Amino acid sequence: MISQRRSFIVGIKGYKLTQNEISFLKKYKPWGIILFSRNIKNINQTRLLTKEIQSIFHDEHYPISIDQEGGVISRLGNILNTKLFTSSYYEQLFKKDNKNFETYVKIYVDQISYLLKMLGINLNNTPVLDLKRKFSNKIIKSRAFSENPRVVSKIGDIFIKNYQRNGISCVIKHIPGHGLTRSDSHFKTPNVSHSLKYLEKNDFLPFKRKKVIFAMTAHVIFKSIDPYNVATHSKKVIKLIRNKMKFNNVLITDDISMKALKYSIKDSTIKSFNAGCNIVLHCNGKLSEMIEVAKNSPKLNNFLMKKTKEFYKLVI
Repeated sequence: MISQRRSFIVGIKGYKLTQNEISFLKKYKPWGIILFSRNIKNINQTRLLTKEIQSIFHDEHYPISIDQEGGVISRLGNILNTKLFTSSYYEQLFKKDNKNFETYVKIYVDQISYLLKMLGINLNNTPVLDLKRKFSNKIIKSRAFSENPRVVSKIGDIFIKNYQRNGISCVIKHIPGHGLTRSDSHFKTPNVSHSLKYLEKNDFLPFKRKKVIFAMTAHVIFKSIDPYNVATHSKKVIKLIRNKMKFNNVLITDDISMKALKYSIKDSTIKSFNAGCNIVLHCNGKLSEMIEVAKNSPKLNNFLMKKTKEFYKLVI
């Protein structure tokens, strides 16, 4: 039953579930699973993996997510090479042929959606709505559509509309914006010093009025809002996301095991929920850490139950 699940998503180690992972999933009942390249060898193997996950929960539409952005973040590389389709590619296409841009995106997204659904994946952590800067760290720069917030917003809307038309739910990222950062949050805590006025006119703008159920938080400190906590752990930033950016749907943390967070897995999990995040994401597949996340994640509340039902309505 959905109501028995807990408010977290975890990754797994390999091409098939281990007995320990099966026991973990049955005991702790995560809201969803995330797959990476390490889990995807070919179509048949991946389909067997997702079927096994679905069978544990007796749910053929159980939430299974992936980061399939295209370009550098392409988890389906063993099945289909989409590295050509970078965010820069779409930026240039948008500038060159704005009139037919949506048609090109539709063709691409239709094919990716078909493959994802074939594989049993129904939640794609895309599009990236961070603004590109010349100085942006490469972890974001290569994945951002444009330096123009309105262009990013428009391209994001087109991708979202086409994925969701195909029954694939989207997770926009990294709210409220990661493009001003010079460091990689996988390894170091990024800090942004720009004023709230500047942020609202630029980096925050692409995330407004997005018709999605899910958004992924940024492990970034915005000094003008909260000089002590990354957005994922900041009540002040989450309040701003809710009240000023008007995003009132589900907030999923970025990977809780990233080095940007200076706390234990247990404390990072608790701080994320206390700040106002709805689901904690843990990606590296380390069972001991997964257990810490699970033990400190609540069962679905009424809000998350409602939004989960909206997710099922979209993907079925």
